[in-house]
Amino acid sequence: MEISSLKLGKLIHFFLLIIFFIVFIWSAYKPYQLGTWFLEVTPIVLGTIIIIYSYNKFRLTTPVYLLLCLGAIIVLIGGHYTYGKVPLFNWLQDSFNLGRNYYDRFGHFVNGFVWALTLREILLRTSPFQKGKLLITVVLGLVLGVSALYELVEWCVAIMLGGDAEAFLGLQGDIWDTQWDMFLALAGAVICLLSLSSIHDQFLINEIDVTV
Repeated sequence: MEISSLKLGKLIHFFLLIIFFIVFIWSAYKPYQLGTWFLEVTPIVLGTIIIIYSYNKFRLTTPVYLLLCLGAIIVLIGGHYTYGKVPLFNWLQDSFNLGRNYYDRFGHFVNGFVWALTLREILLRTSPFQKGKLLITVVLGLVLGVSALYELVEWCVAIMLGGDAEAFLGLQGDIWDTQWDMFLALAGAVICLLSLSSIHDQFLINEIDVTV
């Protein structure tokens, strides 16, 4: 590994962190519903703290940090407006006569990318798994597990909040919303593994010095 590559990687990671904090401050300024914003962004804040704390002990590759930052920004935007009221997707809804605001569906699809690449790296670096069908199967299963866990958390929150949980759940009248969310997370994970695995392997070799 060249020192210049390591320095460039750290610079990119720092830049991503700055972007995250800027979007976080914007998101926290007069959100549409403060309670919904708090529920949405709390996991992101906790995840960011873990990432910062573990940076020198278990540094991830740049593509994973890029996806983690993208996923966090999507949540921060959704938390600020609530997922059913994101302006761009409201415009798409009105322009194409769509039945709902699809921002939440877009978010779950991107989350599939985020979790797939993150879990792939963790497994390759900390477990006996190597590239192959078994690794793909395990990663996809874990992504579905994470997605299902999130839906269960949403369900628990909905029970506690009662009628005030609509903005957090983002159902928009769709009885199949949970199934769609999990399917899109899985679809994102599949596309991620098909399109980014080779690129990810190169970063594992160049930034982490992991043989894959």
